[in-house]
Amino acid sequence: MTTATATLPNLTAGTWAIDTVHSTVGFSVRHLMVSKVRGTFNDFTGAITVAEDGTAAVTAEIQVASIDTKNTDRDAHIKSADFFDAEQYPTATFTSTAVRAKGDDYVVEGEFTLHGVTRPVELALEFNGVNPGMGNGPVAGFEATTVLNRKDFGITIDMPLEGGGAVVGDKITITLEIEAGLQA
Repeated sequence: MTTATATLPNLTAGTWAIDTVHSTVGFSVRHLMVSKVRGTFNDFTGAITVAEDGTAAVTAEIQVASIDTKNTDRDAHIKSADFFDAEQYPTATFTSTAVRAKGDDYVVEGEFTLHGVTRPVELALEFNGVNPGMGNGPVAGFEATTVLNRKDFGITIDMPLEGGGAVVGDKITITLEIEAGLQA
């Protein structure tokens, strides 16, 4: 269970399941040192569990083979042993360890596992509030970001450019847009 040093206002105790139809797990990475490639993962699950005392836990799982960069050849290469090695490491997971206030926003600390390597990460979290929903119970919205170094997770392929730099940058910006519904 995550330690709560800050509570999210109006978030009722219970399990809030991520609505994958209304949520996005996205990323961007520097390409050829001059632009960015953006993509999403289309198969993911997760939940925010809030206890009566305000303690919260966040868990998430991503099927890395669900990557979509709008280029099937590139996606196949990213799934290969050069990058994700999706056959051997089919999932990426996150388990929170703490939530703390930072100004008007929050930081979610946790353990992220990718490519068989687990590292501590911090997500900058913006809580967008709670809405009564459309007949299926209340929904809450969140936006979160973090920056990871792919080499920290054992994804060390280097594809140097002739003039210097690399085809793919080391830093990956992860952007989450989450809608979660309170489960009955």
